[in-house]
Amino acid sequence: MLQVSVLRQDPEAVKRKLAVKHFKQPALVDTIIALDDRRKQLQLDFDTNQAKVNAASKEIGKLMGQGQKEAAEALKGEVTTLKAGLDPLKEAMAAVEKELQDTLLQLPNLPAEEVPEGKTPEDNVVVREGGTKPVLGNHNLPHWELTKKYNLIDFELGNKITGSGFPVYIGQGARLQRALIQYFLDFNTQAGYLEYLPPFMVNAASAMGTGQLPDKEGQMYYMPEDDFYMIPTAEVPVTNVYRDVIIKEESFPIKMTAYSPCFRREAGSYGKDVRGLNRLHQFEKVEIIQIVQPEKSYAVLDEMVLHVEKLLQSLNLPYRILRLCGGDMGFASAITYDFEVFSAAQERWLEVSSVSNFENYQTNRLKCRYKDASGKMQLAHSLNGSSLALPRIMACLLENHQTEAGIALPAVLHSYFGKQQIQ
Repeated sequence: MLQVSVLRQDPEAVKRKLAVKHFKQPALVDTIIALDDRRKQLQLDFDTNQAKVNAASKEIGKLMGQGQKEAAEALKGEVTTLKAGLDPLKEAMAAVEKELQDTLLQLPNLPAEEVPEGKTPEDNVVVREGGTKPVLGNHNLPHWELTKKYNLIDFELGNKITGSGFPVYIGQGARLQRALIQYFLDFNTQAGYLEYLPPFMVNAASAMGTGQLPDKEGQMYYMPEDDFYMIPTAEVPVTNVYRDVIIKEESFPIKMTAYSPCFRREAGSYGKDVRGLNRLHQFEKVEIIQIVQPEKSYAVLDEMVLHVEKLLQSLNLPYRILRLCGGDMGFASAITYDFEVFSAAQERWLEVSSVSNFENYQTNRLKCRYKDASGKMQLAHSLNGSSLALPRIMACLLENHQTEAGIALPAVLHSYFGKQQIQ
């Protein structure tokens, strides 16, 4: 959530930055400032009346002490009238404060200066590429054919049990999933991330804290009887570990990692791009999260990008890193780097990770703060990244590493999977 002070400092600059994200309601900035003015005026009126009540009450005691009972009684009438006016002011302040907060929640984070202008994925900037695209020759089956050939995933069975987008992993397919999860977690913990196993459902306060609500409400699975949401990513519960927490500065950097299933409605996703593992309603992912001091967050962002890059390199997958344009960025992000892996059989790039700096957008919602060296309370910065999302990684591993003899797995997975290849 943006701070009102940022909006008041330069409203037109805020609107220009919101335009980079193609936000369609820039007038909300003026609405918020007007609501804040109204809130301040109500607070001033309340404080003025309360001061009059306090002064009059003190004067009543003084008059009573001097034996001026009649004057004291007259003043009591004035105090009663003043007090009667306090409750309506309180109610008005509460109503304006709620409207102010609700309106603030509708504003996305402001993009960083490095974010390129643009509206669609075609406007994203390729930062660098790595790895070598394989030449498959006659061995060019897409992963949905490979999973059938080696009995790894049954998409039709998942459709029977639940519905489209809920695959069933079988035998070596389930084993590969488990191997990838454990390898990713080990890779992260060896880099200093503390592992968590969070709940897979969260309350509304948690979803609001990381920016899923109200922006992504329609994309989340919701259980109205309990008022719980199925998590779209482990980022949500893990970042909320530090909701309403004042962090000791010596605790920085806070580095967390977690595996979780992820649940997304993916409403409006149709066509060939959603076939097989390309887009699912339930999938597994390993996440990394950092909470740091503001002046260090961009150095940490670079560190997290390198961390994910090394992980992809270890899997021998061709990849590219993109800096997302304003129109393709997430609601809460100040800057995002996407990682895409090349799918040789599909001959297209598939997104497998996003690494983002949210600056203090999430921490303002979460009230995640710390005291700096001068003792002043500050908002921390939060960052997160996929490390990694499994479905498209698995798809590319199967497609890019297929041979006549089977699927040759990267060396780093041999001990986790228990074999060198899938046959």
